[in-house]
Amino acid sequence: MKKKIFTSLGLMSGTSMDGIDLSIIKSDGYDEFSSVLNVYREFDDEIYQQLTNLRDKISDINDLKVHSEILNDLEKKFTLFNAKIISETIKNSDQEIDLIGFHGQTIFHKANIKVSKQLGDGKLLSSLTKKIVINNFRQNDLNHGGEGAPLTPIFHNLISNIINKKFQVKLPINMINIGGITNVTQIEDYSNDLKKNFFAYDIAPGNCMIDRWVRNHSKSKFDKYGNYAASGKVDNLILNQAIDNFEIKSFDKSLDIKDFDLSFVKGLSFEDGCATLTKFTAYLISDGLNKINERNDIFSNDCILCGGGRKNNFLIKSISEFLDNKNINLTDIDNYNFDGNFIESQAFAFLAIRSYLNLPISFPNTTRCKKAISGGEVSQNF
Repeated sequence: MKKKIFTSLGLMSGTSMDGIDLSIIKSDGYDEFSSVLNVYREFDDEIYQQLTNLRDKISDINDLKVHSEILNDLEKKFTLFNAKIISETIKNSDQEIDLIGFHGQTIFHKANIKVSKQLGDGKLLSSLTKKIVINNFRQNDLNHGGEGAPLTPIFHNLISNIINKKFQVKLPINMINIGGITNVTQIEDYSNDLKKNFFAYDIAPGNCMIDRWVRNHSKSKFDKYGNYAASGKVDNLILNQAIDNFEIKSFDKSLDIKDFDLSFVKGLSFEDGCATLTKFTAYLISDGLNKINERNDIFSNDCILCGGGRKNNFLIKSISEFLDNKNINLTDIDNYNFDGNFIESQAFAFLAIRSYLNLPISFPNTTRCKKAISGGEVSQNF
């Protein structure tokens, strides 16, 4: 029997906190997928400053209570902003939206205490848009022993199959998403057995340290194309000390941007700090990739890059230099007719469909949950 094709709208606001990625897709939640529309809307300065200021104040679970009034006020503003861009997008398109996948803005994530807080009121968004909204995707995974991240691997699994068929890219494939944190999905083969054929891990920081350094020392929000890093000089003494003193020993735990600090480069100039931080990030990404390849005995020559970090030329070049296998191709997913800026927003549109159908979105080999489970809370507040 043919499965229903849903038109789903996905929203994603990442660790850069610069704006909202919005995607509309068509999918059955299984193996059918097509992209309809991708839109980016930048936050105004007020919301951007309030988001970054709040995140800086939240370092433990008690801070969520201490700053609850600010948090609740900002959550409403954030939700209203999302509702506005949804309304504008739907008005200017001819699509009838079935579902909205609303990831929200992460401000605190600690898997060991089963707490992951994303700003975003699903019930309010449903009321404002008159659509079914699915949000709070991470909590059910946490409640079942998972790390709450990464959640995109089930979507990576789908698009890797599309790339495999359309472009004859042989499996296994590593999908590397460089956002605030870098996560990797290893697709060994594409089959219906989702318990065995793919693995996923948070392996390293992504843009988080670089972005924070740039925000703290300039008027920019990120290092566009890695130009600041390229204009600086790597301090190899500081870099080697950082490499010697810091190691991610286990890839079974999710990572948070607050797991990494910038103190080791505080005496450097802006450009040299960018160069050294980017080189250190590249080392950790390549080290993580080397280790999970060995762990699973899966060695792929094709690594497909998505997320904002794929545009940082200095970072990507440095990752290649650190990799054990010099035959690995680091290829931008845009080369396969996907827009790498919107993989996560498309993923949460896809996860919304799977959640609505009560299909698994996380798995023991991706988030370390005890069994494959669905997730996401469904709001139909109209």
